[in-house]
Amino acid sequence: MFQLLLILIVIALVAGAMGFTGIAAGAAGLAKIIFVLMLIGIGIMVLLALMGLVILF
Repeated sequence: MFQLLLILIVIALVAGAMGFTGIAAGAAGLAKIIFVLMLIGIGIMVLLALMGLVILF
């Protein structure tokens, strides 16, 4: 998921530099959504770790 976030940020930067503001805004919006989902996931994992539950991947 982190890799997708980085790809969307690069797409937004390149599209913005080339003048494609619509594409840049869309990629930046998706990157924000993925970032929030990652923060929520990390928060849940930390909460479970503090409660003593083991998370297996």
